[in-house]
Parts: sequence; C-alpha cells; structure tokens
Amino acid sequence: MARAPIGRTLRRLRMERSLSQQALAGQLGISASYLNLIEHDQRKITASLLLRLAELLAVDLAALSGREERQLELGLREVFADALLGAEPVPEAEIAALAALPNAARAVLALYRAWRVSSEDASGIALPSGRRVLLPNEEARDAFHERGNHFPEIEAAAERVGSLLAAAPAEMNHAVAESLRRRHGVSVQVAALPEALRRYDPVTRSLTLSEQLPRESRGFNMAFQLMLLEAREVVEETIATIGPSSPEAASLIRIGLLNYAAGALIMPYGPFLEAARCLRHDVEMLAARFSVSFEQACHRLSTLQRPGLRGVPFFFLRVDPAGNVSKRFSAAGFPFARYGGSCPRWVVHSAMATPGLIRVQVAELPDGGRFLCFARTVSRMAASWAEPRPIHVVAMGCDLAHAEALVYADGLELERSAVGIGLSCRLCDRPNCRSRAFPPLDHRLALDPLTRGESPYHFEITKNPAGPPATFTRR
Repeated sequence: MARAPIGRTLRRLRMERSLSQQALAGQLGISASYLNLIEHDQRKITASLLLRLAELLAVDLAALSGREERQLELGLREVFADALLGAEPVPEAEIAALAALPNAARAVLALYRAWRVSSEDASGIALPSGRRVLLPNEEARDAFHERGNHFPEIEAAAERVGSLLAAAPAEMNHAVAESLRRRHGVSVQVAALPEALRRYDPVTRSLTLSEQLPRESRGFNMAFQLMLLEAREVVEETIATIGPSSPEAASLIRIGLLNYAAGALIMPYGPFLEAARCLRHDVEMLAARFSVSFEQACHRLSTLQRPGLRGVPFFFLRVDPAGNVSKRFSAAGFPFARYGGSCPRWVVHSAMATPGLIRVQVAELPDGGRFLCFARTVSRMAASWAEPRPIHVVAMGCDLAHAEALVYADGLELERSAVGIGLSCRLCDRPNCRSRAFPPLDHRLALDPLTRGESPYHFEITKNPAGPPATFTRR
C-alpha cells in the first residue's frame, strides 16, 4: 500500500522550530546530508529514527504521517482543477511543493473560498466589510477538522463533571437529571414541543424535551444542558483560541463544542476506549453498553485521540440522501473532497439501499491508500405522518493497517476485496468507470461515435501535466 512520504512533513516541522538541518542532524546522531536525503524522500527512515524524531520535535507519530500535507494537496488539486479559473495546469510536483509550505497553501485555499463565495453568493458580495470569505458552517467544520476532532480541555471538564455523577452507563440519564436539579435548580420535563426538540427557559430554570426524542437523545440533550452550565468558561476559552471570523461561525463552533462535551460526559474517555477495544469497535454493542445511539457512539469513536492513550484513528462522515455532508471529521487521514460530491462507488452511498444494516467495504484510493469503511443509515421520527423521515448515512473508516482491531474485518479477504474509489468524478482518472457521472477536469475527452464503452466519458490520460489546459472538445 502506498504511504505518504515523510520528508515534506519533517522539513515543515523542522522549519517551524527554526532548526537547521545541521542542528537537527546533530541531535539525531546522523549526518546533515543523510537528513537532507530523508527530507527529499530519497532515503527511507528507520523505526528507531522515527521515534527519536517524534521525541525531539515534541510530536506524536501521527503528526509525522503527512496527513496535513495530504489534505492540503487535495484541496490545492481541487482548486487548480477548477476549469472556471481558466488557469494553466499546475504540475503535481508544484502542488506538492506548495503543500509543504502550509501557510502559503492555506492562503491559496482561503482566496479560492473567497472567490467561490463571491461568485456563488450574492449576499457575500454585498457585505461592506468584505469579511465573509468563508461560510460559517465550513469554518466551524474546519475548526474541528484541523484539531483532529479532539479537545483536551473539554475532555478534562467532562471528566470533572462525570466524577461528581459517579454513575454507571445505564444510570447516566437519571444521574444527569439529578445533577441538573440539585446543582442548578433545573427541572426536566418531557412534553409536546412544537418546532423544537429541546428548550431551556433560564427564567423558570426548566428544561423541556420533546416527546418525539428517543431515550438516548433525551439523555444527550440533558448532558448538553448540564455541560452548558458547568463548562461554559472552558468552551468560551476554546472558542477564543480558535478565533472565529464571525458571530455566526462562533455560534456553530460553540454548539459543536457543547455537543462534544455532552458526548464526553456520557461516554467517558477511558471506559469508552476500553470498551471499544474489548468489543473490537462493534458500534452497535458500544451503543447498547453506554445507552447511546449508533451515531453518538460513532462520533465518540472519532474523538479518541488523546496523546499517549489513542484509539484507532477514524474518519467520520454524515451525509443525507442528496449527498449533502453535514458532519465530517478525519483523524485517519482520509482525503475528503471539499468541493463537489464523493464517489458513487463508496459504501457511503450504497448503505442507503439497506436501511438499518451495516455495510462494509475495503476502499482503495487512486494513490493506493486503503481504508476499512463501514456505514449505516440512521433516521429520526417524522414531524407528522405526511412528513418524510429525516434519514442520513453515518460512515466511519480507518487505515487498513488497523483492520484487525475492528470486528467488521472478520470474514473479509482484506487484500483481495478492495473496491477502487475516487475522491470525486472530476478529480478521478480511473478509466472505464461505470459509475462516472462526468469527466475529469484535467484530461481531454476522446469520444468515438462507433464505440460505446463502459463509461459514457472516454478520455485520454494527460501525459504532460504542465502542457496545454485540458478542454472537453468532442473528437
């Protein structure tokens, strides 16, 4: 399986610490020329040297995986492939070089997002301040993604509150309700609640939960309210370190952090990680043990990235039947396409055909990376008989190297059952794909009226990525 080179990541981390090659090489006990070869991916790195590097640079091994550069490369590749920019094709070598300069790469991505907002959203053009360069939901999503969906300060606050509850998982709902009553004078009631699922009245200090909420959702909403009262200061301090660009983005991040805190309270880090390992990450069994929903258990699994006590690095995705992504986190280094839909061959989309059943897939990306993925639909109660039930697919996955830790790998021939997927049709150059919706942006179409291929879009693989721009002209 192809692995991301470590050289660019090592060079970035060294430069961020203002270390010369000579200085770092001396601390490692190797020559500067050998370190230079490693940084240019011309020499492999030994396990012992890798551990020494992590120690000297004060990072964990996950930080040396090249995950950040890989995600930046993907974003840059999408930007430069946008035909509407009218730009000359950018060679892969130049994209990789730019991704190794993270501040410059993020500036390019920020400019592209600003251009998209100004070209797609008239209200964005009208703002006199010019600050709306990123939609609030995208900014909030990035805030969680860039931190690996792990917030140590929030975890510590949840553990402090949890120690006061001292409740077993099956008794957590009752313990949270009692804590709300005793410590904060908040009464909890379940009633009909038109156009809302939870409502808190600070004047009467009453929390009303909709009768439509299932038991696990009632428990989560009570935990949300308790952490809102107990951890407000920690949440605000965390928001201040993130520095959102607008009140709207700050509000979305605040709610996201409180949801994180509620999950950390009812699924404590240590016990949940231990149970996950014992049950081999059987999500339905985990959900039953902690009296939570399938989605809540999946979400918690994606946050177990405490240094020194890490769980399996998962990605997490929630998508609706129209393909809209409402949640997305990746501690696994899975390169989500930021602009445009994902691959229809991915198990995320086939899970819609089997409601309530877990679908499993070994997905192979164009760069050779392989991930064990699983997905299942989740649904909520409809507002009324005539309303459609809100349905989503929740999907998770991890690098195939962790497959043995998951029950979902049982019975699979991991090396032979891989399904080739792409990031999105416009960025994928897999030929003869029956599921292709439209052609790739950086290759020329080569259509023949005398032949019908498996794909409706036959194209030529561009030999020279720095050559003339690809155009979609029929031949």
